[in-house]
Amino acid sequence: MSPAAKARLQIHFCVFLWGFTAILGKLITLAALPLVWWRMLLVSGTLLLVPRVWRALRVVPLRLALAYAGIGVIVSLHWLTFYGAIKLANASVAATCIAVAPLFLAFLEPLLARRRFELRELLLALVVVPGVALVVDGVPADMRVGVAVGVLSALLVATFSALNKRLVAHADPLAVTALELGAGAAFLTMLAPLLPHSGSAWPLPDAHDALLLLILAYACTLLPFALSLHALRQVSAFSMQLITNLEPVYAIVLAIVLLHEQRVLDARFYLGVLVILGAVFLHPLLSRRRRHEAQPELLATAESKNLVD
Repeated sequence: MSPAAKARLQIHFCVFLWGFTAILGKLITLAALPLVWWRMLLVSGTLLLVPRVWRALRVVPLRLALAYAGIGVIVSLHWLTFYGAIKLANASVAATCIAVAPLFLAFLEPLLARRRFELRELLLALVVVPGVALVVDGVPADMRVGVAVGVLSALLVATFSALNKRLVAHADPLAVTALELGAGAAFLTMLAPLLPHSGSAWPLPDAHDALLLLILAYACTLLPFALSLHALRQVSAFSMQLITNLEPVYAIVLAIVLLHEQRVLDARFYLGVLVILGAVFLHPLLSRRRRHEAQPELLATAESKNLVD
């Protein structure tokens, strides 16, 4: 097997693992905030045990470190709303809403990267709108708040992805990941007491949740992060984007097989999913002429969304 073929298989495996994050979010009984806090704390704490990370952090300028920390706050809010959407609706709905991120990225990236708007990107983003309408129409009424929270999560994905495109190349990706996730965990620590809650603001996970949190942090975050960093040396940006666009497909199929979510979602939902995913897969095909370099844009923070331009 050639190195490029092996790398593509590694990326598929990573995306498959990322697809499990929505399933685990549904199975973990903790509320969204402590779930995200534990995930960020476990991943950033583990990275800080790596000597290479400390060496890289020492050379990051203060202004750049503060910028990464600010992005980490946005990442924490993305994960908070993503898992909030899962709790309010289900894994299929949350994964589908995240696929709407290119709609927002088409508007945000030109503003943040100071480049001109691409008409074809804007038109393709507008194609997503009827898909979202079908998704909303195809879920039970009591899940529609979850759809709204999921769309907000997609906006946050687009925001920090566009910011990371500008900044991630200026420091070691492991160090950037540790800094952003650590800052996100610190932000959530300050946020928790300000939010309404019953009992402790930081409930300890039981044995069931603790096991699933360890799987989420290590098998579905750090492992695919390490594999992706290695595979990016052999995979083009175009191939990377096509493969990572499969994440909602994996998540929805897993939700059907493991959680039987198709029982509460009708045909209009899945038709909307097809429209959204069709637009998502067309995007890299239409923009293939643009030159790209495959480089990590914080692979450990948002599963596979918008890893490459």
